[in-house]
Amino acid sequence: MYWLGVTIVAWAILSLIGTAWQPLHATSAITVLFAMSAGCFANWIRNRTYHCFIDGPLFLVAGSLFLLRTLGLVHFASVVIWCPLLAVVSIAFWLEWRISKDRASGGKTT
Repeated sequence: MYWLGVTIVAWAILSLIGTAWQPLHATSAITVLFAMSAGCFANWIRNRTYHCFIDGPLFLVAGSLFLLRTLGLVHFASVVIWCPLLAVVSIAFWLEWRISKDRASGGKTT
């Protein structure tokens, strides 16, 4: 639950900034991705959760790319970010599951 608390606090702070600077409004993908990144970094630092080691920087990069797009500095379709993001997050969770399964079985593979 630690990561959830950090994510909500980060989202609240970014949303507050978003009241003055539109790209960070409360429901923007940028704000949500940056908040998720903060939660993942906090979870990785505290619990060494493997998927957060991968997902934290990934969410930060995705949020930054969406911010650059919103500012008009780059142009791309949203699917260019969302599809790879979904794929890598899925792979990261699968790897986490495999690692925890291997540790639980004492490193024995079946």
